[in-house]
Amino acid sequence: MKILLSNKFYYRRGGDCIYMLNLEQLLKSHGHQVAIFAMDYPKNEKTEWRKYFPSNMNKLMAFTRPFGSNEVKSKFKSLLKDFQPDVVHLNNIHTQLSPILAEIAHKNGIKVVWTLHDYKLLCPRYDCLKNGNEICELCFNGNKTPCKTYKCIKGSTLASFIGFQEAIKWNRKRLENDTDLFICPSKFMANKMRQGGFSKEKIYTLYNFIDIEKCKRDNFNKENYYCFIGRLSHEKGIKTLIEAANQLPYQLIIIGGGPLETEMKQLAKKNIKFVGFKQWNEIKEIAGKARFSVIPSEWYENNPLSVIEAQCIGTPVLGARIGGIPELIEDNISGMTFESRNVDDLKKKIEEMFNFPFNYHDIAQKAQEKYNAETYYKEILNLYK
Repeated sequence: MKILLSNKFYYRRGGDCIYMLNLEQLLKSHGHQVAIFAMDYPKNEKTEWRKYFPSNMNKLMAFTRPFGSNEVKSKFKSLLKDFQPDVVHLNNIHTQLSPILAEIAHKNGIKVVWTLHDYKLLCPRYDCLKNGNEICELCFNGNKTPCKTYKCIKGSTLASFIGFQEAIKWNRKRLENDTDLFICPSKFMANKMRQGGFSKEKIYTLYNFIDIEKCKRDNFNKENYYCFIGRLSHEKGIKTLIEAANQLPYQLIIIGGGPLETEMKQLAKKNIKFVGFKQWNEIKEIAGKARFSVIPSEWYENNPLSVIEAQCIGTPVLGARIGGIPELIEDNISGMTFESRNVDDLKKKIEEMFNFPFNYHDIAQKAQEKYNAETYYKEILNLYK
């Protein structure tokens, strides 16, 4: 088959980018022809398809790109003409590329599959947070006015107005008409899509996959600490974790950086160690030796790779009961869950996790079977066909 994959960025920036890069290699390994459509960003990986990429966004383009700019339309049409794909598989395309891609492909009689990595089709801000940290579903009913009212996007009147107008243009009816199938990486997201009025016939739940070879370890020896891997920001629940960890004697290793890094270092006691951003090999070593990993999120996480990767290296996960996280954790088998934003419950569960006799080898084996690429390939190919 000939498959065209699209995402706004084409380098290992976040979960959406990593997913598409992995999918590209998976499809190629099975003999399929794969083309890429992304924004021409300086950090992108080298690719023969770059000549079709629309230019990197500047500030003025923020007023045109979200609505389908002439450059995006022209270059995407050229790629469709030259490559002639059987399927267009969209990922994170809003703002920099826009859903105009789905519309163009649909008008050309090409099947459109769209993997959803966040809630942008329901929430103009994408993460269902109001005032930066309050869960909000006010826009789910199709009325996007709350986005303007609460200045949801960057706290800016102008940015929120653009987000509002973008949501009005790419409304549910239009998106649904141009897309054959929406792939939701969690049951939670699939339910939210249905709650937002999207047809259940066009929604399919398929958990993401990872390269399990990079997760294999020679042993499952654990040391006396636990860890956090992720961005140090409000929605990730890092402050809640620090407050709980400060009341306990166990060592916590924090991997990652972000806007709250300085504040969290000032808040943390001596049993908390910040090691900053790390590449996968270093993460694998630290997280692999950890007794468990904590995912204290305070927003609707979809299908976080940090949970899947931890389990695949044999590290159980203590996750917040929010979004798609609980679907990935078997209680007392591959981890535990706690009430999101609840410091006392988190503290209690950290103590329980330290004393629970997890079978680390079994955790790794089951996770690698569940999230391996070949299992995913069979499912995605059936969806394409």
